[in-house]
Amino acid sequence: MALPSPFYSLLYCIFSLYHHTLIHTNMFSVRSALLKSSVSHVGRLQLRCFSHLPMNVPVKLPNGLEYEQPTGLFINNKFVPSKQHKTFEVINPSTEEEICHVYEGREDDVEAAVEAADVAFNNNSWATIDPLDRGKALWRLADFIEKDKEIIASIESLDNGKAIMNARIDVQLVINYLKASAGYADKLDGRLINTGESHFNYTKREPLGICGQIIPWNFPLLMWAWKIAPAILTGNTTILKTAEATPLSALYVSQYIPKSGIPPGVINIVSGFGKIVGEALTQHPKIKKIAFTGSTATGRHIYQSAAAGLKKVTLELGGKSPNIVFADANIQGAVQNVITGIYFNSGEVCCAGSRVYVEESIYDEFVQELKTATENVKVGNPFDEATFQGAQTSQMQLEKILSYVEIGKKEGATLITGGERLGNKGYFIKPTIFGDVKEDMRIVKEEIFGPFITITKFKTLDEVVKMANDSEYGLAAGIHTSNINSAIKVADRVKAGTVWINTYNDFHHSVPFGGFNASGLGREMGSEAIDNYTQTKAVRARLE
Repeated sequence: MALPSPFYSLLYCIFSLYHHTLIHTNMFSVRSALLKSSVSHVGRLQLRCFSHLPMNVPVKLPNGLEYEQPTGLFINNKFVPSKQHKTFEVINPSTEEEICHVYEGREDDVEAAVEAADVAFNNNSWATIDPLDRGKALWRLADFIEKDKEIIASIESLDNGKAIMNARIDVQLVINYLKASAGYADKLDGRLINTGESHFNYTKREPLGICGQIIPWNFPLLMWAWKIAPAILTGNTTILKTAEATPLSALYVSQYIPKSGIPPGVINIVSGFGKIVGEALTQHPKIKKIAFTGSTATGRHIYQSAAAGLKKVTLELGGKSPNIVFADANIQGAVQNVITGIYFNSGEVCCAGSRVYVEESIYDEFVQELKTATENVKVGNPFDEATFQGAQTSQMQLEKILSYVEIGKKEGATLITGGERLGNKGYFIKPTIFGDVKEDMRIVKEEIFGPFITITKFKTLDEVVKMANDSEYGLAAGIHTSNINSAIKVADRVKAGTVWINTYNDFHHSVPFGGFNASGLGREMGSEAIDNYTQTKAVRARLE
């Protein structure tokens, strides 16, 4: 049968949405503008069509670079189409235009990935090879990424909307973390336990098996690295679900996995939607561990679902982090740290310092300095080297932030600056500050996940600690002071998994990261991350 025209192809696609009818058409060739005008009511991320999409499509980046984007699922060291041949479009948040389509995984694709991961773990002995060899493979993977880091950073900017300068930082953190993790591979020691001369006792750390991993859209490649590195260095195999909004970088670097000497089935990537792929991973009986980064609401659901199978779970969830400025702080330095804490990565950071508390005596001066600096933040084209804040990742996220602007006004807070969409194309918003807030306001309590801060004055250390801890979250906190005693006192009392002093959003691959309370369970990075992917076996032998 001859291929239908784009118009009839579109009609076929819409028909499949409602009737699940298999159609044979190259839907990826339909222009984004036609899709926008004809199926806007369906929703961008709900558009899932049957397609004969090639395994690679050419993409020209806004900075002039060109590359081949893998579109398939990555299973058993190969890019493959999804079994049902469904695809979904990936949107450039800076232009609202289609970048490409990628294959959408479903339950049967998860099953195929599980089979591959199971063979790699049990039959091909990834768990029992010389740990040094696992470390070498991980190091080689980091080397491949390092040699291609400008393309990879550009893909992150294109797909996520983040400023290219931020994307380069992300990629370097990926490289550093993979190499640091490689060094842990041959250092998973057990211990000897002395119980007297009648017995010989020792422990050993063993892998869990197949791990299911679900990552968010704000740091696509960095979260990929934080998940896969501790899993595979400890001998596990993994199936990772990318965020549906930002699947491109994880698929792109997957081409380097077999080249690095990592065997088939050890790392599998299934692009798709949380309610389908995420649920399948969480409920599959052969998957022994779930690692999730994302919203607290989704994390609670995953935790409950995984409990039925007694799976080990780690969760890195939401935050509403306090950023505290004392009167003796370097005001200019504190202002820059606050800006880094909230406007970096367009504010789409789970640990963003979104609640700013300023000591009363410097409040007016600080607010004026922060307002001026905020209004000088360069917002716009992510590929402009001067841009600090790029686009929000999606239309939904932009609308969410703008809705909180209206909530803040209705609650009686004062809009100091920002609060408006910037331009009429791309998901850009002006950096936003609200003052005259009360601690029970929604804009103070709820995670907004954007370049949006509230600012409050305080009088005493005890008062600010109480306000800082008045939250269901506990991911991070910032303290700005020249008094080391104040810094240590607040750091000891604030309920947060990470505390930054005279800095913010300052990560290192050796320093663990994770939250208290509703901000999650377990830790990423450092030696603590490895604990999440091993189990302890005790051996006790009676001596004759």
